[in-house]
Amino acid sequence: MNEHNPDVLSCLANLSSDEVFTPPQLANRILDLLPAQLWKSKNTRFIDPFCKSGVFLREVTKRLLAGLEKEIPDQQERINHILQNQVFAIAITELTALLSRRSLYCSKSANGKYSVCAEFTDKEGNVRFKAGKHTWNKGRCSYCGASKEGYDRGEGLETHAYEFIHTQKPEKILNMKFDVIVGNPPYQMGSDGGTRDIPIYNRFVDQAKKLNPRFLSMIIPSRWMASGLGLSEFRRTMLNDRRIRKLVDYERMSDVFPGVDFEGGVCFFLWDRDNEGDCDVTTICGDETIGPVARDLREYDVFVRDSRALKVLQKVLTAKEPSITEILSVDKEFGWTSNFNGFHENQRKNDVALAYHRKGKRLIGWIERKAIRKSPHLINKWKVMIPQAFGERGARPAKVLGGSFIVPSPSVCTQTYLFFYVGSKKEADSINSYVRTRFFRFLVSLRKITQHATRSTYTWVPQQSWDRTWTDEALYKKYKLTKDDIGLIESMVRPMENGNGHE
Repeated sequence: MNEHNPDVLSCLANLSSDEVFTPPQLANRILDLLPAQLWKSKNTRFIDPFCKSGVFLREVTKRLLAGLEKEIPDQQERINHILQNQVFAIAITELTALLSRRSLYCSKSANGKYSVCAEFTDKEGNVRFKAGKHTWNKGRCSYCGASKEGYDRGEGLETHAYEFIHTQKPEKILNMKFDVIVGNPPYQMGSDGGTRDIPIYNRFVDQAKKLNPRFLSMIIPSRWMASGLGLSEFRRTMLNDRRIRKLVDYERMSDVFPGVDFEGGVCFFLWDRDNEGDCDVTTICGDETIGPVARDLREYDVFVRDSRALKVLQKVLTAKEPSITEILSVDKEFGWTSNFNGFHENQRKNDVALAYHRKGKRLIGWIERKAIRKSPHLINKWKVMIPQAFGERGARPAKVLGGSFIVPSPSVCTQTYLFFYVGSKKEADSINSYVRTRFFRFLVSLRKITQHATRSTYTWVPQQSWDRTWTDEALYKKYKLTKDDIGLIESMVRPMENGNGHE
């Protein structure tokens, strides 16, 4: 009979959306980015400053045990040296501290009876946990952005005030230098009582760089590459950091975190303090692996995930045509959120049509013209409406965008939609045919990493002449795309199924 003895760290359920545990296989893929000579150095210090299960340091310890065998032949002496002098952690909660000690020392107490390290005199060992406090300023924590309403909790309750990012001087936490920082930080927190999530993984990356390690390797959501609430400066910094030498990007988060499915995928990287240059980029979508390809991350203001798409993009941008964003609305153009209800169902005299969305249905209501206070100059335009939100969780080929539809003049809409605006039905029909091409949606996909397509997502889509019905064949010919270019587009974007926008 075959016996199956699974690694317990492969079987852990995540505690919350911010505490995503790392499977051992993934931890080792991340450690594989580091130079092999590190595992033979008895003086290299490693730290996981956002420790959850202890898996990274456990796997580091395994590698050091093998690498230092010749230099420290006695196994117990080798174990004692590594655990005392080379591996350190800052846990994110009291529970994860206990779990990490159990993973690392085989005992919830570093100095316990069953601890594999015989030298610790306290129960904490090198796995530190200290309950932090938020610093409230106008209802938000000045360090992490958490809302006072959601996280100002009583004694004994977890506040998620992570010690590592709730200080201006992280180097003072343990008062020592580290050669390698590695781990999987918390990803997000609720900023207004839990109804809206804000990213915090960027704060952990920035704080880790302050420690100036020799190497930094972390796994974080990929949405920073093209979007993300409050991530513009972080994205600019990452793309301009020539010390990021390796980047592995998974378009589907579930490929590495079974049962976890955040929109946008996940990536891990190697930051090498003393070596600048191009970055070796590997992109993985299901069974398909692209790369590694050496790339300059400074190419554009966002990161194009699929390296093969760059050739097509460059052909389009070389034409130097105006962007379609010049005739595209902004978010909440008329001032109304998606749940706006200040309209009526039946048309009255001097009413204007209002496009809105309820319970999965596209609907039209009516509103008095005088009630429209914002952007009145766009009321009498013909509009091609397109939903801002449409998610597919890394599907290939993808639709990329929800179905578009035409709304005649005069008309307005809620925040549910962006819209292209022109002066006639003929022009609207032409734009709508363009929006529905694979070519159009391919260019959008290069800047769309989550379900939300904001105005800037359409930046690379060029305007056309709005006097004809556009087809992919006409666009492929215009931009002189090769068979390989066309094959790539059609492998990434599937055709719209019919002409009414209801796909």
